[in-house]
Amino acid sequence: MMTHQRGALVEVGEHPSAFALAFAVIFLILFGALYLLGATPDASTSVGSTLAAQSSGTSTPTNLNSPEVPVRVVARDISLDVAVTNPATTDVDTLNEALTLGAVRYPSSALLGVDGTVLIFGHSSYLPVVYHQYYKTFDGIQNLKEGEMVSVYSSDTEYRYAVVGVKVVDANEDIINLPSDAMHLTLVTCDSFALKTNRFVVEADFVGAYALVQ
Repeated sequence: MMTHQRGALVEVGEHPSAFALAFAVIFLILFGALYLLGATPDASTSVGSTLAAQSSGTSTPTNLNSPEVPVRVVARDISLDVAVTNPATTDVDTLNEALTLGAVRYPSSALLGVDGTVLIFGHSSYLPVVYHQYYKTFDGIQNLKEGEMVSVYSSDTEYRYAVVGVKVVDANEDIINLPSDAMHLTLVTCDSFALKTNRFVVEADFVGAYALVQ
């Protein structure tokens, strides 16, 4: 028995091409069986891209299917990350009350995912001591620079906008342009919806939507 096993090993070593051919045939048979069972790896998805999507909280770009309300706005370059509420009325008292919860989408402005301008307001204050932190919701938005990203989230999608300009609106200027030719975002600071005060205005253009990884 021992002699026969050694002889078999010597024979294989003396014929490497035959061994390689036999191995290749066995491999192809096994791979074909796995393919038919659907157990082969998906070449279209790499480990690197999967990890990158998980770390960023998003996956691949998604198609826009329907209008969505914003629930959160994030600008990482200025460490902004606040909730967004969506009042159903333009009543001044209602809007001012909503501002105590964070940022507010102005009711008559566009929703996410459709042409138009999403207009989001937030308080700002540069007093050294502020009792209510919601007065500082949009502090620092004037420091955003052209090309930097602002993300607005719905419940399941991240909408990204690139900043195209930052300006100060004069106290006597009531009108903020809301173009409807494409998807835009405007962030505005305010002391009160009822007061005419200088405001910082950030304008940004839509660059892509990304489904959130569940």
